[in-house]
Amino acid sequence: MRTGHFIDLASAGIYNHFIMLGRLRETLAKTRQALKTRLAEAFSPGRSREEMLEALAESLILADAGVAVSEKITEAVRRRTRKSDRAEAIETALKAELLGLLSRQAGPIAANGGPAVLLLVGVNGGGKTTTAAKIARRASAGGKRVLLVAADTFRAAAQEQLVIWGKRLGIPVHRGRSGADPAAVAFDAARAFSSGAFDLMIVDTAGRIHTNANLMSELDKIKRVVSREIDRGPVEAWLILDAALGQNALIQAREFIKFAGLTGLVLTKLDGTAKGGAVLAIADEFGLPIRMIGTGEGEADLEDFDPASFVDAMLS
Repeated sequence: MRTGHFIDLASAGIYNHFIMLGRLRETLAKTRQALKTRLAEAFSPGRSREEMLEALAESLILADAGVAVSEKITEAVRRRTRKSDRAEAIETALKAELLGLLSRQAGPIAANGGPAVLLLVGVNGGGKTTTAAKIARRASAGGKRVLLVAADTFRAAAQEQLVIWGKRLGIPVHRGRSGADPAAVAFDAARAFSSGAFDLMIVDTAGRIHTNANLMSELDKIKRVVSREIDRGPVEAWLILDAALGQNALIQAREFIKFAGLTGLVLTKLDGTAKGGAVLAIADEFGLPIRMIGTGEGEADLEDFDPASFVDAMLS
């Protein structure tokens, strides 16, 4: 397998830092505007330090960060600013605390070559198939030979959607017959991958009902089968969450966390919600790195998660 960031934007020559930050600001426009209005009121002249802190906690809750993490962040800001009652000091402390929170769960994506196999899991409608195509596009643009695998054999539409993406991007798609065992489909794809013809295999799995214990067993089986057949690199599994669901995304994540193979999170549909604060709750609760964020419906609308850019785009 070739070395290098398997979805490194810079190597593909597509984006630069400033373009990425600009796109992220557009993506978080609704969340930022909602926070901006509330924080402006929270830090208005004449308010005491405690009044500002109470208003800060309320602002975070209304942005769907959740009560627990909002209180945790506010208490940390209180400690950081115990010697100051200036609004500027509270704002600076807020940025520092958010950056610290998100940085603990962030990290580079397998810098030395990236994962050989990537399983995408999550409920139907969360953006798994589209995310698979977006990752494949970026990897292919970076010189990687990609194989897409349509392992959601319970929904013919999901397979067809991935095939359409594959044709559009010029990337091969391995699929099984409708109703076939998803693990068997993944097994056949793994055998093809092991031939050395590909650098990265992306598996789009089923996501019928996140409370279905059989689904979790199925995901475990797919990962076991793939891991047994492939010895060219690690097998990663990323949970795709619809950020527009806000706190409800946490409910989904709590169920999928029962699938012990998870190694990262991808947050989609951030561009259509004012509930971007839920990202803070997700980062606080789960010990999984946020790998990527979806910034729109286009095939290029996917960014590596960068905590500093995220905080800046959300608050500035």
